[in-house]
Amino acid sequence: MFNKVVSIAAKNGMPKRTLGALAMAVALTGCVSANAGSDGRYTAPIGNAPVVTNETPYSNALRCLARHVPASTTATRIAVGNIRDYTGKAEADGTGMKLTQGASLMAMSALGKAGVPLVERYDTSITELELKYTNNKLIGDGAEDDYRKIYAGEIRGSDYYLVGGITELNFNIRSGGLNAGFAEGGDMGAAANASASTYVMNIGLDLRLVNSRTLEVVDYVSYQKQIVGREIRAGVFDFFGGNLFSIGAGTSAQEPIQLAVRSVIERAVLKMLVPLYGANQADCSRFKDPMGEIDYRQANPGAKAKPAQRVAEAPAETPARKAEREPYAYYSEPVFETGGLRGGTY
Repeated sequence: MFNKVVSIAAKNGMPKRTLGALAMAVALTGCVSANAGSDGRYTAPIGNAPVVTNETPYSNALRCLARHVPASTTATRIAVGNIRDYTGKAEADGTGMKLTQGASLMAMSALGKAGVPLVERYDTSITELELKYTNNKLIGDGAEDDYRKIYAGEIRGSDYYLVGGITELNFNIRSGGLNAGFAEGGDMGAAANASASTYVMNIGLDLRLVNSRTLEVVDYVSYQKQIVGREIRAGVFDFFGGNLFSIGAGTSAQEPIQLAVRSVIERAVLKMLVPLYGANQADCSRFKDPMGEIDYRQANPGAKAKPAQRVAEAPAETPARKAEREPYAYYSEPVFETGGLRGGTY
């Protein structure tokens, strides 16, 4: 089609400059047609990235913790309430909120990675509707006069529930950059410039773990995570034969904001579950992170099956003691099978 358009324009005597602009415009449109093809699509979508697990640096620690959660009907059950976005920050163009509105769902996924028995309290609309239908004898299994019954105590209760919210979103905590340029003398001289900049923002989260029977707040977390972004640009300007040519290149990257929210939530869930289930952090090396160890002996009236006290260590230098002075001393990123922050397919 491209060659056909250009040949028609040439026959009509269009100047070369117009032909060049026309050729560029047609090339930019690609192979998009207003008529659907035999496969029912106007065009084939681009991209071939596979679906991967949604990982954070704390996901492996949560999966390790799953080995310490009792697999029995009497195990502590947790429900997740509404973890809201309290920042109120919205996009300037009105397209939506800046932060995810699904923090509760992220917390459920984090608890699921840790093997925690969950009971649904976030969206019970289907259950309530089916209970209503069942009460009116409208739900059955297909057999005549065989309708579903309602039995007392059929719905499992929760021992604890998790609530809270995203409470901070601070832009441009600090930013900095470098800009450099060079130009030759004269009206026809060449010029070049380069720039680099970075900026830091953060998000904050406050969660609490509540005893469902007594409404006592047995644990709470207030965490924040900083997010970094960077931008690098370079350009060259020169005159050739009286024509100005400008070539520019650049790259920019920002740590995903919503992934930062998921990371903070997973770290908060990890901090609450270790004392709740009496898990010994030393059994999972991935529990170690910049914030230091989580004390599984933390006072918690609801903790289940706390393990025996660890043997006192010799006064020699240990990672734990070193961490008291240098919190980042023994931290290393989790090792994923295919590398990267989010991990790979399994």
